Amino acid sequence: MKLNPLFKCLLALCGLLTLVTTGGRRALRVSEASAAESRTATEARATRDDITKAFGFLPGFFKTMSDVAVVGTWQEMKGLQMNPKTALSGKSKELIGLAVSSQIPCRYCIYAHTLFAELNGASEQEIAEAVALAGLERHWSAYLYGSQVDETRFRADVLRIVQNAKGPSSGSTQPIVVVDARTANADIQQSLGFVPEFFRSVPESALPGAWREMKDLKLAPTSIAPKVKSLIALAVASQVPSRPCVVAETEFAKLGGATEAEISEAVGMAAITRNMSTMLNGMQVDETAWRADIDRLVAGVKAAQRKSASAAPTH
Repeated sequence: MKLNPLFKCLLALCGLLTLVTTGGRRALRVSEASAAESRTATEARATRDDITKAFGFLPGFFKTMSDVAVVGTWQEMKGLQMNPKTALSGKSKELIGLAVSSQIPCRYCIYAHTLFAELNGASEQEIAEAVALAGLERHWSAYLYGSQVDETRFRADVLRIVQNAKGPSSGSTQPIVVVDARTANADIQQSLGFVPEFFRSVPESALPGAWREMKDLKLAPTSIAPKVKSLIALAVASQVPSRPCVVAETEFAKLGGATEAEISEAVGMAAITRNMSTMLNGMQVDETAWRADIDRLVAGVKAAQRKSASAAPTH
């Protein structure tokens, strides 16, 4: 069938218009992408300038971090981890960062958070306890998750533990020497007011040691305050992730006097630490260079602290 010459012209025109329109859209997308990349690059340069101003130099990791990520990463770190006006103290935040780093595990973050914790006044004992708390949380997360604990029952047991802790003391008790499952259960009963169901997931041969570690580290007075211990445990649990442990440690943190802001910041520090660990390991950052940058950063802060102390008026 022969096509009308006019119809042929219309078809050709339609095809041309389609090409022009498609090409125009493609050009517009390329232009918009180019403009977005330009804005990102500008923001990234400004961010790296701000990092240099804050630290006195630009750590190598921030030089190689993606321009797309560096702006938000720095803003979050500066807003929470480095902010002296948050609900949590600098020491508590760094002990949380260390605990999370320890069980990821991330050698980069462990090195940094250990020095940052010391910089904020943490003792060797507090640092050791923070690491032990991370191990303990991961330990109980394995039991709870692996035994597929009933969450409704678990929540009820946690609330019962909290209520018993708030209630009046049962008076003087005789210390129980834990040597086997029977004495462990007796000590749990005396300490908590009952034996929670989740302890049944622990093999009898392991129960004495598992309970003793929990009691000595979490329930007994130690160098870290009970509230901070629960916040450290919550941070670890939140990124394992372990729903039962998150439920328990949130309630225990509240029992210790933690505010909603402190609970939120503890989880935030876990998120920041996990995010940085992922980027450091994924980019295979040179560990020697990383440590040198952290050492330089810490030395700069210490120098500033000495200068500030010497300039302070004496009475």
